Amino acid sequence: MTSSKQIKTATPSPLTALLHRAQTLQAAAHRHPRRVSAAVLALLAGSAVTAFGVAPLTALPDTGQPAVVEVVEAVQAPALAAELGRLDAEPLALYRSDVTRSSDTADSLLRRLGVDDADAARLLREDAVAAGVLQGRAGKAIKAIVDNGRLRELVVRGPAAHAEQADTHFTRVTIQRAAPGGQTQWDVRSEQLPLSRAQQLASGTIRSSLFAAADDARVPDAVTNQLAEIFGSDIDFRRELRKGDAFSVLYEALLADGEAVTWTSGTGRVLAARFINKGETHDAVWFQQPGSSKGAYFDLNGRSKTRAFLASPLAFSRVTSGFAMRFHPIHKTWRAHLGVDFGAPTGTAVRSVGEGVVNFAGVQNGYGNVVQVQHAGDRQTVYAHLSRIDVRKGQRIDQGQLIGAVGATGWATGPHLHFEFKVKGQQVDPMVVARASEALQLSPQALASFRSQVGAIAARLDMASEWAAAGTQSGPRFE
Repeated sequence: MTSSKQIKTATPSPLTALLHRAQTLQAAAHRHPRRVSAAVLALLAGSAVTAFGVAPLTALPDTGQPAVVEVVEAVQAPALAAELGRLDAEPLALYRSDVTRSSDTADSLLRRLGVDDADAARLLREDAVAAGVLQGRAGKAIKAIVDNGRLRELVVRGPAAHAEQADTHFTRVTIQRAAPGGQTQWDVRSEQLPLSRAQQLASGTIRSSLFAAADDARVPDAVTNQLAEIFGSDIDFRRELRKGDAFSVLYEALLADGEAVTWTSGTGRVLAARFINKGETHDAVWFQQPGSSKGAYFDLNGRSKTRAFLASPLAFSRVTSGFAMRFHPIHKTWRAHLGVDFGAPTGTAVRSVGEGVVNFAGVQNGYGNVVQVQHAGDRQTVYAHLSRIDVRKGQRIDQGQLIGAVGATGWATGPHLHFEFKVKGQQVDPMVVARASEALQLSPQALASFRSQVGAIAARLDMASEWAAAGTQSGPRFE
């Protein structure tokens, strides 16, 4: 007898079926990854445009070269004929800048500015204010606006009208064309306006001379003269300057309408300076004590750079014969030269190196016109071969006061100043005396004020010194 058994299979739930299909797809993806990727790609290609640009990168072989697609599209150029016509109809205005010259006439000045305008030339010759542009000191700054050769506007900046305002103001002359009714008319006006001041920082490295290095760094001569004056008691610029020495200087620049002055040196006072000579650093900062009408230079510790005696009776000059043995140009023999000769043009101002009393002013044998000044401590200075004498016997004078001018009187082969410094009647080297002379001192209250200001200034000198150490001549930079 045979027995049979009936087996009943349960129907799977929807969730179980979904899980089963997912497991099957995952197994297939492991076995055939390329086929699955192609299927997914085909699906996305028909349903999503944004995916088209990304998905093929995964399917294409990596050749290392980007795909390049060339697109050619016609571009319609705009019609420019009308625009070009309007531009041709517009007047062409040119802006020209220059400075006046001593040889300028109305015609030569306008020609240099690109102006061919008889009315403008006539104005510069006949109008009292406009004619002043060509009068007086040369170097006035000029700016012109020119329309097809005709002058539209001329602005001229020059010295102040009054000498007492030379360091504080400037003159601005403005000439403008106006043409109501077709006839040329001019608006001419002159104004006195205040100069502004800006601080400039510069540095340089000595290659041959101080002035050559200053020229390379575009430092004005007036500033260079002040540098030599400030450090004259610390450095003998005739004998102690070395190649590789460096300087940094912070000074005032004078500006007219925001532009550098062109008719003078264009500079004011040196505010701070540093000079590195033979590896030794010398600093100087201008400081004026509160309540005082005078200022002076001090080092970063508050010690004055101003001494009882200046190193030189001239602001800065070439030394033609120092305090040493020399071959006398007239007697033709070797003998001790017990003074210092400074070569300078006739008329160069001579100043007293210290305060004192004039004990002689007149003519004296080979000295020619000579001035002798008696100072404290049984010290005396002698200034010989002067072309003129500006003081009298018995007159009390201050340090730096003018006493005469360079000349060639007496036994002189050319214009120069012979200068002597005597201590108890014996000639000594003036540089030695200047360095050893007593210096001014700040009061305790003033010293505290000075130290509160000097930190920021020292940081700026440090920055300029870095420029010089880097071997670059740094021209003036506005601070």
